[in-house]
Amino acid sequence: MRIVRLANFVTTHSGGLRTALRNLGEGYQRAGHEAVLIVPGRERSDKMTSQGRVITLPSAPLPRTGGYRVMTGRRELTQLLDELEPDRLEVSDRTSLRWTGGWARNRGVASVMVSHESLAGLLGVWGVPKRDAVADKFNLRTAEFFDQIICTTSFAAAEFRRLGVPNLTEVPLGVDLDEFHPGRRDESVRERYAREGELLIAFASRLSGQKRPELAVDTIGVLRNDKVPAVLAVAGDGVRRAALAYRAARLPVRFTGHIAGRPAVAALLASADVVLAPGPVETFGMTALEALACGTPVVVNESSALPEVVGDAGVAVPGTAEGFAAGVRNLMERPEPERRAAARARAERFGWPQAVDGFLRAHGALPEVAVAGARQRPGAVLRPAVPRPAGTPDAATGWFG
Repeated sequence: MRIVRLANFVTTHSGGLRTALRNLGEGYQRAGHEAVLIVPGRERSDKMTSQGRVITLPSAPLPRTGGYRVMTGRRELTQLLDELEPDRLEVSDRTSLRWTGGWARNRGVASVMVSHESLAGLLGVWGVPKRDAVADKFNLRTAEFFDQIICTTSFAAAEFRRLGVPNLTEVPLGVDLDEFHPGRRDESVRERYAREGELLIAFASRLSGQKRPELAVDTIGVLRNDKVPAVLAVAGDGVRRAALAYRAARLPVRFTGHIAGRPAVAALLASADVVLAPGPVETFGMTALEALACGTPVVVNESSALPEVVGDAGVAVPGTAEGFAAGVRNLMERPEPERRAAARARAERFGWPQAVDGFLRAHGALPEVAVAGARQRPGAVLRPAVPRPAGTPDAATGWFG
């Protein structure tokens, strides 16, 4: 099958959504399907990659979002979808791309919406009044637009479940257990941020209000006041960077900026004693799971989905600096071999092969559930992301349009 995937709010750097899209696409390709991903970007491109074909459409940046862009040209995207003729449509944006569910229904294409966040939670962060009522109305319409709704945790599924939505499926995401491994621990990385005898705490995320990075900084303040020799490494960049630097002026906080390359991120996570995940509306928390895979326990916000992800390999606490400081002390009271082994064992429950199988099952694209009579396709050929002017040759085929 040709599975066309759409996603907005994808940064140019690494991130949870980008990681999920890449691993799912690679899994679809290995399973024998043709994966096509359409995302926003600075300029137009059309490439074959390990996750299949990736088409980037020029899109305007969203101010104060740390690099997010959104595809808003419905006519151009509709034309591209018509040209691609997908067998399945998978959408990872239930706001600005929800309309594509109607496109799929009108053309007899089965569709899936992946809900990566709690809408009620996001509305709460944004200060929207009557957030539950607003979210319920929006979620009901989303469920009507798409054949399947996929949520990655029970936390994210709860707002659909309370509405009695019948087309709901839960599929946990995964983690690369080879890339993120306790063996990535590197004493030279540790020495870069902490001296001997100091407690190295890491926070790795986009620096935006939604992720609550200031809570990580304030946690160090509480620990230092309690005579705990803790230091913080902040990996990531975003609109809150300057404000955080000002907030941390008198604290041992090191800002690494964006860390390029997953091995370098894994080395930091594996070399830390504890990782903090303070975001109150995280619905899966890829970084938290990557930390666990590296053998590093995590303190998470109890209001998010992360307690069900980290289990007893971490600690769930109230969203306050005092709560997170108490969580750090709790974890450090456990013997190091015990807490690191528990972290790795928890992560091993979340593999990408299982996640890919779950998504393909929702698509009806596994061999035992594949729809009979699905179109047989030739090998993937790069076609233009937008129509060519008349008389211009197609670089892949030599034909003239």
